[in-house]
Amino acid sequence: MKITTVIGARPQFIKAAMVSKEIAKNNTIDEIIIHTGQHFDENMSSIFFEEMDIPDPHYNLGIQSLSHGAMTGRQLEGIEKILIEEKPDWVLVYGDTNSTLAGALAAAKLHIPVAHVEAGLRSFNRKMPEEVNRILTDHLSDILFAPTKKAVENLRKEGIPEEKIILVGDVMYDAALHFADLADGKSNILAKLNLETKKYILATVHRQENTDDSKKLKNIFSGLASAPMPVVIPLHPRTKKKLQEYNIKLNGQVNLIDPVGYLDMVMLEKNSYKIVTDSGGVQKEAFFYKVPCVTLRVETEWVELVDLGVNVLVGSDQEKIKDMVKMEIASYTKKKMYGEGNTAENILRAIIKIYN
Repeated sequence: MKITTVIGARPQFIKAAMVSKEIAKNNTIDEIIIHTGQHFDENMSSIFFEEMDIPDPHYNLGIQSLSHGAMTGRQLEGIEKILIEEKPDWVLVYGDTNSTLAGALAAAKLHIPVAHVEAGLRSFNRKMPEEVNRILTDHLSDILFAPTKKAVENLRKEGIPEEKIILVGDVMYDAALHFADLADGKSNILAKLNLETKKYILATVHRQENTDDSKKLKNIFSGLASAPMPVVIPLHPRTKKKLQEYNIKLNGQVNLIDPVGYLDMVMLEKNSYKIVTDSGGVQKEAFFYKVPCVTLRVETEWVELVDLGVNVLVGSDQEKIKDMVKMEIASYTKKKMYGEGNTAENILRAIIKIYN
């Protein structure tokens, strides 16, 4: 069996790392990896492949820094050519990026079965490009690997046939378990930045809805500036560009650093006092590492974390951000919602069963 995996953005590298490890154990499966190039910065791409021992991509399309339509269109064109040449039995896509949609659409038009990892997530805000990508990919896919019961419920409500939906758990939980100890042994980021455990706040800001609105971005950084301890922000290239464009002055205890590799990010996450983010993946990792989370969005696809009280939604409201960086938030529940850490095994087992 031949599986073609399409990835392009940092969260997808993490998820694919776990499934690719399982595929590598099976000598009856060939995996062809297509990297669209959506994340191209050294610290957002190649270092991830090295740290997580992901096989080098067989193809790198190098497509980035374009509008949504242009990027998705060029990715679709590039992926289609490769699929015609490689003739895979399955195309495996992850998450909700332009790369996800382009991979699913190229495969569907060539009548190649599509498997979607992290299917069924919904924020119910179609102004988010990620939400559009999720919905379209789910309705193009032949197998939908849902991470939670809520995701399964969402798919059922949209009329996805029951036989296509498989509850497998969350592959990000696999990664959290696998890489946490590795980070302890290999990362020196805390010493490098002179940070003490539980005496800093980690923040990430990258979503277009926040970065492309000058008022929202100013509010976010003003809110973070009021934090009672240092705020460390690995700066996404888009956010860096917009801070300069809007002439936003940094004050308070806000500390910008370059993007970091995955092991350094894990180390920063699990040792932080609190995490402030607009990233879906980081929200979950905060939960995995028992760190309270403040989310810079008005909705989230991880509604169960909000329901548990371990994640608080503040949008770009400056006063709410100020309150939440200072206020105590629940950090942990014993409730398991994301599987047992064997999601990658579940995914590959299901693909093999259907293929045979």
